[in-house]
Amino acid sequence: MYVPEAFRLDDRARVAEVVRAFDFALLVTAPEGRAQASHLPFLYDPDDVSEAGPQGTLRAHMARANPQWRDFAALAEAGGEALVVFQGPHSYISPSWYGEGPPNVPTWNYVAVHAYGCPEVTEEPAAARALLERMVARQEAGLTPPWSTAGLTEKYLDGMLRGLVAFRIPVSRLEAKAKLSQNKTTGQLAAAAAVLEAAAAPLARETGVWMRRALDGKPSQKA
Repeated sequence: MYVPEAFRLDDRARVAEVVRAFDFALLVTAPEGRAQASHLPFLYDPDDVSEAGPQGTLRAHMARANPQWRDFAALAEAGGEALVVFQGPHSYISPSWYGEGPPNVPTWNYVAVHAYGCPEVTEEPAAARALLERMVARQEAGLTPPWSTAGLTEKYLDGMLRGLVAFRIPVSRLEAKAKLSQNKTTGQLAAAAAVLEAAAAPLARETGVWMRRALDGKPSQKA
């Protein structure tokens, strides 16, 4: 991912925040030049580090009928990596929102994280089930009452698990970008952030929140 220095997101806690908040991501593999992609929910353990994954570990599962998981062995054999794309908040930015100051053109502000690593299939049934339970618990948190697998028979659950392929990705590197008008004057950034903070669309409002964060960390600059 192209990341100009002004838009580089280095704060590891902020990176983990994006990954966890926007955990429905895009897994891309292309071991022999033929790309495949799947949209999947992920769990991220930033503190589960290893030699292969110094940036933590991602965990997910896909349908066994999905042929993409068969790319994993080819990637490992070739010393390749998969790419997982986490798309954070984003919004169109109109030049008119900046108010006074240097001229501008339309652009798009966004936050994104790219995670790289070689996926490994989780062979142990107990580990696959534990992953499923964790993913259910995360998504059901805050719901009343939260659903769990406790009401399912072991036979039914075992059958469902046989239809899944659980896997982990030790994250070898992370690329994180927060393009939030940091290259504009403080007055222009503040004006555009205010427009988005009042927007009807949730993603636009959240983009405004992130722009306000960028403004708080931006040195004072005259319009």
